[in-house]
Amino acid sequence: MKIILFGASGMIGQAALRESLLDSGVTQVLSVVRSPSGKQHDKLREIVRRDFSDFSDIEPELTGYDACFYCVGISSVGMKEADYRVVTYDMPLAAASVLSRLNPNMTFVHVSAVGADSTERSRTMWARVKGAAENAIQRLPFRAVYVFRPFFVQPLNGIGSRTGWYNTLYALTRPLTPIMMRLFPRYATTTTEIGRAMIGVVRHGAPTPVLHSQEFRQAANSV
Repeated sequence: MKIILFGASGMIGQAALRESLLDSGVTQVLSVVRSPSGKQHDKLREIVRRDFSDFSDIEPELTGYDACFYCVGISSVGMKEADYRVVTYDMPLAAASVLSRLNPNMTFVHVSAVGADSTERSRTMWARVKGAAENAIQRLPFRAVYVFRPFFVQPLNGIGSRTGWYNTLYALTRPLTPIMMRLFPRYATTTTEIGRAMIGVVRHGAPTPVLHSQEFRQAANSV
């Protein structure tokens, strides 16, 4: 399996990268990043670029892949809708549109969030924009599209968030994490589970195109 990964520096992107490099069935990972990560691995290659709105100049390098894990995300706190839409809608759609044309047999995994509004009519800006992005990507001619909607993700194996207050929140709630995982399985997962689940849906599919934490667990266990 050959994978393209966007967003490898974020928490979920780190998880996707780690599990992909560990998986013996994954032969190559192409990570598209804004700045060099410094990470070295026989299976890993990076393309560094600032512009995530147009990939026409690197199309030959994006051909021949089986899956894409799109994990780029940003907090909506303090953002205007137009700016948030660029990152949350325009950028993933730019990548997905090119990849669906170059790799029609590809499985595309798009990381969204619990609360995304598929009707696109929510009064909550981020939910409306995320729902619109999900819908647009699902209309593209991939072999399959899976939308991941995580809520609480427990970071493992040294993985952390680029957002400082997320890390503070995780540190404060760490004693409660086992209880949350047990009482709220639909809303709580780990970075290991979500990374393995991405590989699982590519290999085995999933009963639903929109997955939450309990479906992540099932997909991860199928690998």
